Amino acid sequence: MTLTTPALLFPAISLLLLAYTNRFLVLAQLIRKLADEERNQHQEVNARQILLLRKRISLTKRMQLAGVLSFLLCTLSMFALFLSLELPGMVLFGVSLVSLSVSLVYSLWEIQISTNALNVQLQDIEDLLAADATTPPARQRSGDEP
Repeated sequence: MTLTTPALLFPAISLLLLAYTNRFLVLAQLIRKLADEERNQHQEVNARQILLLRKRISLTKRMQLAGVLSFLLCTLSMFALFLSLELPGMVLFGVSLVSLSVSLVYSLWEIQISTNALNVQLQDIEDLLAADATTPPARQRSGDEP
C-alpha cells in the first residue's frame, strides 16, 4: 500500500465532516425555534419533536466523533506509511475505514429519525386541516339578514 491510498480519503472525509456540521447547525436552529414556540404556547407535537431532536443530537455527536476518528486514523496511517511502517499503516487505514463506515451508519440512522420527525410535523398539519374542515365557517352578517 502506498501513501496515496489513505490520502484519497481526505477530501471525502472533509466533505463528510462539513455535511455533519451543517446538520448540527440545522438541528440547533430547530431546537431554538421549538423552544421559542414552546414558550409561547405548549403543544403536544412539540413534546414528540423534542424526543426526536434529542436522539438526532446524540446521533449527530456520534457520527461526528466517528468521522473525526476516521480522519485522525487516516492521518496516522499516512504517517506510518511515510515512516515505511507498512503493517501499522495498513491496520490504521483499515480501522479508519471501519470508523468511517460507523459514521455513515449513524448518519443513516439520523436521517431515518429526521424523516420520522418530518412525518410527525406533517401529521400535526393534517390534524389541523381536518379539524378546520369539520368546523363550520362563521356566518357573515349583512344588514338585510333578520
